[in-house]
Amino acid sequence: MTDHVKGKTIVITGAAGGFGRLVSQKAAARGANVVCGDVNEEGLAETVKLVADAGGKASARVTDVTDLAAMKALVAHAVATHGAVDVMINNAGIMPLAFFADHAAASAAWSKCIDINIKGVMNGIIAAYDPMMAQGRGHVINISSIYGNFPVVGAAVYGATKSAVNFLSESLRVEAAGRIKVTIIKPTGVPATGLGGAIVNPEAVVGILGQNTAAYIGSMTAILEGQVQDDRINPDSTAYAVLDPAYIADAVIMAIDQPWGVSLGDITIRAAGDAYIL
Repeated sequence: MTDHVKGKTIVITGAAGGFGRLVSQKAAARGANVVCGDVNEEGLAETVKLVADAGGKASARVTDVTDLAAMKALVAHAVATHGAVDVMINNAGIMPLAFFADHAAASAAWSKCIDINIKGVMNGIIAAYDPMMAQGRGHVINISSIYGNFPVVGAAVYGATKSAVNFLSESLRVEAAGRIKVTIIKPTGVPATGLGGAIVNPEAVVGILGQNTAAYIGSMTAILEGQVQDDRINPDSTAYAVLDPAYIADAVIMAIDQPWGVSLGDITIRAAGDAYIL
């Protein structure tokens, strides 16, 4: 079968670690030219080294996604180095879950969340738009969340930003009329990515867990502490409860690995037994 990943130039934000690093490694292993952006210079260097050590191709630029000029420079680097930007993956994001009652502690984090999660995606689209339209084709992949599906307590701002990502994505898809493919990736909870480190109030996860909160927290604590050796950590079981981020990275690669005329539009990835109500 034709490999639709090999040879493509893929720009990835938030590539200094976590999920962004995983996608960078997997794409490079498939023969893509990977261009990594992040504010974390040390983490970027480590990502590039890991890719190179595995025989892949990667370069990096320190990039603040909230700075449009910096995003344009990241894409320009990809075009100058590889002659095109085939795929733009807007991955950078933070998740400061908190209740409105937590505003004193959360408002600054919420503002930063809006800047990164909404403006960062918008800037990524803007930066890639002209080069992709000039090429006559391109692919934008935006990382959203199931939190963007429906409003719940504890995630007012974060959920709003991910709903905005969905709106931006679908609007781009309609306007580009096929010249730019658009994929929305909606992960569920993935503790191993480190995204949970931005949570302001841990009790705010109740919005995504509802009636399953107590059972989930008990199970999750046991899993993270290494006390569980049953089907909850077995991806071949429907009881699998904690999604490994590699499966989300695989979904991104699957979306890229399609003919230019085939677009996977909206993908939700979850562990079968995750117990989230969204």
